[in-house]
Amino acid sequence: MKKDFYEILGLSKNADAAEIKKAYRKCALKYHPDKNPGDKEAEENFKLAAEAYEVLSDPQKKAKYDQYGHQAFDGSGGFGGHGGMNMDDIFSQFGDIFGGGFGGFGGGGGGPRRAKGSNLRIKVKLTLEEIANGVEKKVKVKRKVQAKGVTYKTCTTCNGQGQVMRVTNTILGRMQSASTCPSCGGSGQILDKKPSEADSQGMVLEDETVSIKIPAGVVDGMQLKVSNKGNDAPGNSIPGDLIVAIEELEHEFLKREGENLHYDLYVSFPEAVLGVSKDIEAINGKVRIKLEEGIQSGKILRLKGKGIPSINGYGSGDLLVHVNVWTPKTLNKEQKQFFENALNDEHFNPNPEKSDKSFFEKVKDMFS
Repeated sequence: MKKDFYEILGLSKNADAAEIKKAYRKCALKYHPDKNPGDKEAEENFKLAAEAYEVLSDPQKKAKYDQYGHQAFDGSGGFGGHGGMNMDDIFSQFGDIFGGGFGGFGGGGGGPRRAKGSNLRIKVKLTLEEIANGVEKKVKVKRKVQAKGVTYKTCTTCNGQGQVMRVTNTILGRMQSASTCPSCGGSGQILDKKPSEADSQGMVLEDETVSIKIPAGVVDGMQLKVSNKGNDAPGNSIPGDLIVAIEELEHEFLKREGENLHYDLYVSFPEAVLGVSKDIEAINGKVRIKLEEGIQSGKILRLKGKGIPSINGYGSGDLLVHVNVWTPKTLNKEQKQFFENALNDEHFNPNPEKSDKSFFEKVKDMFS
């Protein structure tokens, strides 16, 4: 089981952005490879701290993590980029929060930084059945990749470091800071030769089919990340990521509320009086239920475990069947006469039992 991100950084769950950044800097300095050469345990702790910071420093990711835990990003082992970060990823993404200290925090003993390509974003539409069961989707994306035959040379502005150092005299003394190289954009390399079909950075567009494993229980608006399936960047770079936004398609009969599903069942007045068996549209096929004699309109029947699975793996929600007694709008002469006679029959007078809950009590129970 993956270790809790707050625990990794030594934080409480109500930590603000400044506290998160400070805690990460402290952990990264403690476990930095330059301070712990050859120490595999320190390297692993360094990676874990970077994984935790990647999520907790992003308000949207943090909100999803607080609600769903690790499953919000990598429930199927293929999302979020966590657990698979390498040292180049870390130095490329988070090195700049350390300024010019610690050898520029450039990566494994002051080596050049590797630029990261831009992310690609797509939207994937899912049916309720696909969300309930999990699904693998194959999507075609257009990615920028380095053209065949393109060559790069070391940037003379930053000498291949990808960043330039500046020293400023202040009243506190000489302050050193680092910034991305303006000539190479942080890649440490500039274009040398390129084929005619490549753009000014040596890139061409290519179609690629990407397989995306989507775990059961995702919610509308959730974003998943497929690492290294975004655009390339020039030179010795790291590809960007493919960001997958989930869009939930409306179901014909079922309405979703978190992990629970709602179904409106309409029955005739005779069916309500005499009782009847009905087929209910559930997420994985029909389910037959029996309605008791004299069932009241507004009755809610709960079918345990027939809802949406929890994305955290904690079971499934329920299917709530709302019984609605359908009142006919037109009657023939004989039918009308029957109900006119029933008006004077005490047997038809409303006589709710103490166990019959009001509408507001039923709503209260649903949300309690």
